[in-house]
Amino acid sequence: MAEDTGFKRHFNAESARYLGERIRVAHPGFDVDGYSARIGARVGPLELKDRVLVMAEGLRARLPEHYPDALDVLCACMSALTDEDKRYADGFYLMAVTRFVEEFGVDHPEASLAAMPELTRHHTCEFTVRPFVSAHYEAAMAMMRSCAVHTDHDIRRFASEGIRPRLPWARRLPEFVADPAPVLEVLELLRSDPSKYVRTSVANNLNDISRDHPGLVLDTAERWTRESPTPETAWTVRHALRTLVKQGDQRALALLGATGGEHVEVKGLALSPEVLDLGGPLLVRVDLVNTDGRPHTVIVDYVVHHVRANGSRSPKVFKWAKVELRAGERRTLERKHPVRPISTRSYYPGEHLVEIQVNGLVKAAEAFELRV
Repeated sequence: MAEDTGFKRHFNAESARYLGERIRVAHPGFDVDGYSARIGARVGPLELKDRVLVMAEGLRARLPEHYPDALDVLCACMSALTDEDKRYADGFYLMAVTRFVEEFGVDHPEASLAAMPELTRHHTCEFTVRPFVSAHYEAAMAMMRSCAVHTDHDIRRFASEGIRPRLPWARRLPEFVADPAPVLEVLELLRSDPSKYVRTSVANNLNDISRDHPGLVLDTAERWTRESPTPETAWTVRHALRTLVKQGDQRALALLGATGGEHVEVKGLALSPEVLDLGGPLLVRVDLVNTDGRPHTVIVDYVVHHVRANGSRSPKVFKWAKVELRAGERRTLERKHPVRPISTRSYYPGEHLVEIQVNGLVKAAEAFELRV
């Protein structure tokens, strides 16, 4: 049996019972006991997405056969949720409701699309809308454009997040990977949104697009900066360009005000300790020297080349600082870099390399030994 940890722990017999009891308020005939028992019997060996699907299929088997009637029950249930209901299991159990629409509502686009903004008030439909974009493009995109001007920031965020071409954990939208113009049309409405929650999604969306269309994103960022000179737009652009900045793209760096990287030298790169045990911090220390007779603003990143299982190295860029240097100034930077086990990276013993980038230009490198 798969270990019941992480997000998947929110999808089990207990959460099925909790959801079923709330559905029964709107639909008195709902079989809570049968639903809970069925979910408990099936989810044990399954991972997250399959557990959510099992819960959604259990709903389909116990709600009215006519899909619009079943959807009305779920919408009534969601509208009646209390704050305590939304806190239970961090609200993740409600993903079963939006998965129900994703799996069974595509043949009923009018009812399903109309329900998504209201459902998003309680649990995001960013995964739910994606098959509708492919199957009912015009109607889905019209709905997303209307969501982008909604008064509710959760719904405005949904307008961006639901059409991210490479949304993590979600099915990819190949039509937008190939041509993101319709996505940008929606993001135009959100570039200076007052909510940081919304702007973060817009920035992530643009960052996704930059992986396939860097020139288009840079053109968009330059135009937004020119047409919408607000702190909110500046924040969106800065975070949208993070991958291009890490790659040392000079247009992206210039957009963020970085200048003079060729005039800044890195002196005395020191790593401490030279032999590090996994779990301890690595202290990185450098001196930046502006050799020019003019002041410059530089973006400093560092790259850790992690040893792989086969002995090769894989680079990972980490953001460090944006530094303003006066003419001839020397500035010391220090950073404690954690080297501890995390779920997204495996560490292997051997010589790891650290590089210092200034405005995307590698200026210095030093190695340390990692013991695992």
